[in-house]
Amino acid sequence: MAVSVKLGFSPCPNDTFIFAAMVKGLIDTEELEFDYRLEDVETLNHLAMTDTMIDMVKVSYHAFLHLSPVYRLLDAGSALGFGNGPLLISKKKYSIADLDDLLIAIPGEYTTAHLLLRLIVPGVQRKKIIVFNEIEDAILKDEVDAGVIIHENRFTYERKGLFKIIDLGEAYENMNHSPIPLGGIIAKKKLGEETLGKLNRIMHNSVAYAMDNPDKVMDFVRCNAREMDDEVMLKHIHLYVNNYTLDLGSDGRKAIARLFDVALDSGMIVHDA
Repeated sequence: MAVSVKLGFSPCPNDTFIFAAMVKGLIDTEELEFDYRLEDVETLNHLAMTDTMIDMVKVSYHAFLHLSPVYRLLDAGSALGFGNGPLLISKKKYSIADLDDLLIAIPGEYTTAHLLLRLIVPGVQRKKIIVFNEIEDAILKDEVDAGVIIHENRFTYERKGLFKIIDLGEAYENMNHSPIPLGGIIAKKKLGEETLGKLNRIMHNSVAYAMDNPDKVMDFVRCNAREMDDEVMLKHIHLYVNNYTLDLGSDGRKAIARLFDVALDSGMIVHDA
């Protein structure tokens, strides 16, 4: 008899790409069925923190530090690497020195993007949480002075006449000589070792299937993308889906530990465990 697993991930191309095979039945799911929902990254972070019904979910690594007592990080499915971190952008050409007095849009309190902003530009005090795909428009409408963008918006901001103030990911990489852990897949420890083992294998096989058969999962990506053309979708997938997505490995887990150490040493977060 199939067991239902409540799953949450975002409609972003990299997530729908890697989850397509498992939720559409294109691979063996070992008698597990996935009851999935699509939400933006910060909603997923809060679901993991507050929803007792969610079993498996994509979250920001910033959020995972607070969730690690309850959830286990899976080996596959992570967005982690070089050159794919968040950007701080604006309509006017501001310098870093200007930022202390500006109102900055962030995609969520527990996003890794917010954590990196705090680490790289600690003087910023005025922030406004806005859903990630609405930040560009908020800047253009002068609702905020600048904003931290993630996901596909790094491919669209220039065509809208916006300027990059700083690449927060690049700054972090230069400071720590380590790739950036952006988000990962976690599952509740209480599911038990057998089910967690199945989820690990299924997640890996779903990523591998998508990498080997991209044409067979792109319909699922397209039907969930938000006003995005194929070129942007493919750029997004190629940027965020890599060998770390297939398997974190020791290097990936060292990078995650490094992010946590930097954040803790800087006093930016407090370990709840």
